[in-house]
Amino acid sequence: MEEANRENIGLLNKPSLDPRTPSLSSVGAVFILLKSALGAGLLNFPWAFSQAGGITPTLIMELVSLVFLISGLVILGYAASVSGQFTYQGVVRVLCGSVIGKLCEVCFIIDMFMISVAFLKVVSDQMEKLCDLFLPNETLSGSVSAVPRPWYTEQRFTLSILCILIIFPLSAPREISFQKYTSILGTLAACYLSLVIVVKYYLKPDALIPETHQSLRLSSWFAVFNVFPTICFGFQCHEACVSIYRSMYNQNLSHWTVVSVATMLACCLIYSLTGLYGFLTFGDNVSADVLMSYPGNDIVIIIARFLFGVSIVTIYPIALLLGRSVIQDFWLNCSTIWGFGRCADPSGTWVRMLLTGLWVASTLLLALFVPDIGEVIMVIGGISAFFIFIFPGLCLICAADRENLGPRIRSCLIFWAVVSILTGAFIFGQSTSSAVLNLF
Repeated sequence: MEEANRENIGLLNKPSLDPRTPSLSSVGAVFILLKSALGAGLLNFPWAFSQAGGITPTLIMELVSLVFLISGLVILGYAASVSGQFTYQGVVRVLCGSVIGKLCEVCFIIDMFMISVAFLKVVSDQMEKLCDLFLPNETLSGSVSAVPRPWYTEQRFTLSILCILIIFPLSAPREISFQKYTSILGTLAACYLSLVIVVKYYLKPDALIPETHQSLRLSSWFAVFNVFPTICFGFQCHEACVSIYRSMYNQNLSHWTVVSVATMLACCLIYSLTGLYGFLTFGDNVSADVLMSYPGNDIVIIIARFLFGVSIVTIYPIALLLGRSVIQDFWLNCSTIWGFGRCADPSGTWVRMLLTGLWVASTLLLALFVPDIGEVIMVIGGISAFFIFIFPGLCLICAADRENLGPRIRSCLIFWAVVSILTGAFIFGQSTSSAVLNLF
């Protein structure tokens, strides 16, 4: 009975990602991975170019990170095959032991929670600009108006209404099967945003284009590491990759490698174009949310804001479902040990509604009081290093010990695992310390 309850709250328990009946094509896997990666981080990339000291250092760090990003996806696919598990935390728990598995679950919940905050912050910023259309013309022109903003355009009201009327109902069901239909929407919205930023750069008068730093300066060698949190936040789709891999028709590791490479290269192209041309357009004055740097009455930008906001709203329930499933699993263990009985069934309606309501309310409160999405991304980037670098490295070491491999191959795998773990530890330490320093 306990095992049956666990299956009922399985991660991403929907037809398109049902681990018991693989039904996902390679193209479908690429689109779902793209949707997972092309989220709120896309808006932050031009700001990352500025924080890293210019174009050249950012592109170099992005290409270096790409090797580890692809490696992490491939390692997780390999670890899923060895362990026979269908979720990220399940793979870590089976291969690395219960202690590391519990650490993974804690990091997973924190990561999904902070990602949800970032999603709400992005949607809030876009709604604020869209609501500016209802304000007097002098406000839209950029001058300061003495007339206070109407109450119905305030962020606290609009975002709260959005969470109550749309986000909570979308997140409450046990299954979120409609997400398989929105993967293409998220990808198209990201592509449209990137295209708009590129076109806007070429349509901008040359006299208004700021001077940018095209070369790596000595003073930027330390600042260049500031781009790591944005890269980790932007490219992360590793939390869901195990479920996606186990849902594919073809689970051959070489085939999964092709899917991973294609996904990351497509992400790299979209992120690079957005970051490069957004930075060239605004220089060091670019906002942490690049769309906030554009005027609020531009119809092309209005469409971009609306499409991207809709895409983020449809991604939020996935982050909530991923985090809620871990909490439900913990709830199930506690109810089994302490004998709560049916009243504590984690798959029950009242428990699911309670957890969903608490998640939406707490992320809403935090999003309303966070002044800048850049601060959220610094925290998320550090936590994401666990899922992109550290946990895959640990899984690779444990999986290599289980497999009957030659000593040379095993040594190479363990060496790369150690490099990945050390890199992740450095990124986590650097991102966390930067986030703490920014508070003071």
